[in-house]
Amino acid sequence: MHRFMLLIGPGILVAATGIGAGDLATAAFTGSHLGVAVLWAVPVGAAMKFVVSEGLARWQLSTGTTLLKGASLRLGRPVQYIFLVYLLLWSFFVGSALISACGVTAQAIFPFWKDDQTGKIIWGICHSAVGVVLVRWGSFRLFENVMRLFIGVMFVTVIVTAGLLVESWEAIFRGLYIPSIPYGDGEGVSWTVALIGGVGGTVTILCYGYWIQEAGRHGVSGLKVCRIDLAIAYTMTALFGLAMLIVGSTLEIEKERSSQLIVALANQLEKPLGTFSRWTFLIGAWGAVSSSLLGVWQSVPYLFADFYGILRAEPGGRDLRQTPAYRNFLYGLAIVPLTGLFYHFREIQKWYALIGAGFMPLLALVLLLMNSRSDWIGKRLRNGWVAYAALLVTVLFFVVFGAIEIQRRW
Repeated sequence: MHRFMLLIGPGILVAATGIGAGDLATAAFTGSHLGVAVLWAVPVGAAMKFVVSEGLARWQLSTGTTLLKGASLRLGRPVQYIFLVYLLLWSFFVGSALISACGVTAQAIFPFWKDDQTGKIIWGICHSAVGVVLVRWGSFRLFENVMRLFIGVMFVTVIVTAGLLVESWEAIFRGLYIPSIPYGDGEGVSWTVALIGGVGGTVTILCYGYWIQEAGRHGVSGLKVCRIDLAIAYTMTALFGLAMLIVGSTLEIEKERSSQLIVALANQLEKPLGTFSRWTFLIGAWGAVSSSLLGVWQSVPYLFADFYGILRAEPGGRDLRQTPAYRNFLYGLAIVPLTGLFYHFREIQKWYALIGAGFMPLLALVLLLMNSRSDWIGKRLRNGWVAYAALLVTVLFFVVFGAIEIQRRW
């Protein structure tokens, strides 16, 4: 069992990092506004993330270079600077969303401050600081063990809670198998796209490449293991996303109460399920958002350090975690988004998810171009017709839904 957990370690990290960022808040808000009719969007989002992650793994295992480095070398400088701007924007919004979520959850469990806003700020700062300490001075093995603990706690508590709250299994199955988007508050399309974009992470998908490096996977022989652990990761992600959407559908979440989302959800559980369920849900929710924060703090600086090394034409094979670029970006990621603690959590979460959703078609398009070139990736691992079709569908999906949303707003 221990060997199996080590084998699927990178996939567990993908699930633990993605779950909590998009799945908890975005799914809960979407469920509150649109109900269980959009359950179908969760497995769709998870499937798209699997396709993209698998393509990323194929590129890296075949070429021995990260996708970021490959895209920079093959597609030129414009790609590098577009990515840098996007990474900085995404880092601010995701950092703000995670720090806010951790602060709100911790204040609900340990209400040491009478004013919830003050408690959110103080607890959010504490979580960000602890994340820096664990990443900067802890080992990768410690990081993996902490993440496994978090994902175990959050998975069990949230899945069980959702199962106890289901009022109509017929409505659940209908929402899964019949795609529809209720008009809701006039933002049905944007919330659905945000849900699909938020399921299982966005920019953090690129970090899977660095985690499989840490696990020592190289060459074609590592692809089968990658497919197994990604399948497990996104199955868990989909189940968690479905559970959070079901839980959110049982509660009316108003804008002025958005900063108290987790408290409102937990209080909703106390009537039908009792005080014990309220506390277990709070602990599970805390595990979700804390694991996501820790995963982002550990993984996203890899991207900047790799990017910085590419610009300076530094040799490969370096331990990116020991570079000044990694450390400096980690500190910036932990400090700059703290300003988001003073804004409404609902709006931060929505912008984070929408910006993340915009990343998906770009990443799928890059994989369409790069993984289809036999002279770049080799004949053995280039896109087959199934991978090509799946990546094309991912691109078209976001383009079409984006066009519909733009037309509606204008």
